[in-house]
Amino acid sequence: MAKILIVDDSPTELHVLGKILHHAGHETLTANDGESGIAMAKAQKPDVVLMDVVMPGLNGFQATRKLSRDPETQQIPVLMVTTKDQDTDREWGLRQGAKGYLVKPVDGHELIDKINELLG
Repeated sequence: MAKILIVDDSPTELHVLGKILHHAGHETLTANDGESGIAMAKAQKPDVVLMDVVMPGLNGFQATRKLSRDPETQQIPVLMVTTKDQDTDREWGLRQGAKGYLVKPVDGHELIDKINELLG
């Protein structure tokens, strides 16, 4: 069982992703924006962060960059989970430090497989 932080401004997405993760036996934490996601990651040290891109304030690309460059959080893998499905978005997310990129709506099995790969 892993501790997974979901950073997304959509209550529906938080619910859907949380349900998938709970069903797979994982513990979840949630944050509604990039700023609180970074604070939560520093405080709780989750095993994986699921990061949306389009959020008010600090977007997911910016938050991922901050997490991946901070010595306190850089060991936590970030998986982008977003509606942004262009190759350039995927490339940019990975260049910010994300370890994976999934497009919403996510397939539950694919999400769990990717998380297991990151926990490896």
